[in-house]
Amino acid sequence: MSQPDPDTWRTEVRQWLTTVLEPARPQRSTGDAAGLAVFHNLLEDEERLLLERCRAYQRARFDAGYQALTLPRDKGGAGLTAAHAAAFAEEESAFDVPPSTELISVTVRLVAMAVSLFGTPEQRQDHARAFLRTDLLACQLFSEPGAGSDLAALRTRARWEGEEWVIDGQKVWTSGAQFAEYGLLLARTDPEVVKQAGITAFLVPMDAPGVEVRPIRQMSGGASFNEVFLSGVRVPDRLRIGQPGQGWEVATATLGFERTASGSGNRRKGGTFADVLALARSLGRTDDPLVRQRLADLYVRTELRAATVDRVARASASGGRPGPEASLTKLMASDLLTRTGQVAAELMGARISADAGEPGTFAWTEHLLGAPGYRLAGGTDQIQRNLIGERVLRLPPEPRVDRMPFSQLPGN
Repeated sequence: MSQPDPDTWRTEVRQWLTTVLEPARPQRSTGDAAGLAVFHNLLEDEERLLLERCRAYQRARFDAGYQALTLPRDKGGAGLTAAHAAAFAEEESAFDVPPSTELISVTVRLVAMAVSLFGTPEQRQDHARAFLRTDLLACQLFSEPGAGSDLAALRTRARWEGEEWVIDGQKVWTSGAQFAEYGLLLARTDPEVVKQAGITAFLVPMDAPGVEVRPIRQMSGGASFNEVFLSGVRVPDRLRIGQPGQGWEVATATLGFERTASGSGNRRKGGTFADVLALARSLGRTDDPLVRQRLADLYVRTELRAATVDRVARASASGGRPGPEASLTKLMASDLLTRTGQVAAELMGARISADAGEPGTFAWTEHLLGAPGYRLAGGTDQIQRNLIGERVLRLPPEPRVDRMPFSQLPGN
């Protein structure tokens, strides 16, 4: 099937957007703590209302044929090019899109894509479609207390018993688990092979007996992350994603999508250069040559990241699995968030440490306290540098001492 003409298609997108969204509102003030937050810090009822707003837009987008634009048609997507996706994002930026949440992003851009690529036709019809439309919400059950950066060291076990898999273990840093219907989970099904080879992926119903969700209170005050405990959770084989032992391939592809989503900038996270510039003006600091130098550096880094994101998107041929370039955009995104917070803190000095009622100052604590977490989400900065070094620059890989069956590794 031929691709639609980009200019004609862009016009159609713009016309459709006018039917479901209002034009973008003016830039909010720098005193908006919610806008400066890297991670949502909402009460449960507020989070539910935001989720419903997001889901209403995602459903409208799916029904109009604008969801999963680059995913191949035979996998349930629109089968368009990355240029079409970039055009849609550009047109969408002119409208007041409901602010997304981590759970919406994980459902649509991670779990739905993983199930679409690795699932059976029945799983794509029953689950991937519902995830893309957000009729069902899904969290990501990957990280564990002892398996974060080294995800392949996970110890959650799944054993075959009768006609079901029985899962025992613990996951951590799970965004939105308290609202999700399913979780995409990695579990070890064969400890007698090397650690990457013995992992299998499953869709786990979050209301299944034996699943317990416990919120984690963050230093910024919110509780958007959770611990998830699994005790004798029974999962039918029809909810296994991919073949037994294919879980590491599923995880690698999913994390690639996560890094692409984290670095793409499609959802605002924390303060921006425009916010820092407005802050400097409000404090009367823009004539200071050192401040101007810091602002110029931040502006250049902002523009470089935007250009890199655009280049990576346009270089992607279709909706296949993201490559190591996703690590580059993710690393740039976390670095920019950190630097943005640092410049804001330098401008304010002691003002950032207490709420004195001065507009646009103490609210920056939401950014400053949240930015460090973004250096971990989707893979730590160190992991991203390793991936770039080994897979992009072709540098020699780090020495590995774990090329043995998982059961023979120390601690097992």
